[in-house]
Amino acid sequence: MCLAIPVRVTQVITDPPSAAVTIAGVNQVISLALLDDDVVIGDYVLVHVGYALAKISPADAEETLTLMRDAGLIAIHHNTDLPQ
Repeated sequence: MCLAIPVRVTQVITDPPSAAVTIAGVNQVISLALLDDDVVIGDYVLVHVGYALAKISPADAEETLTLMRDAGLIAIHHNTDLPQ
């Protein structure tokens, strides 16, 4: 089984297509090469092994992150990773 985690895009990089993202206070650069959708700062994407697999709504990101936090799978500090 694979696990994809919702992350918030904080910067878009055009060449190569990638993005800086953040979750639980951790910043990482991921590849956008597998996405057909345009991604902008503030979007949420599902990421697995460094690749964005899909763009998701803020509501879906919030629901998934809350469930993962409640299950003890991730630590979210002060709800800063949750959509406002």
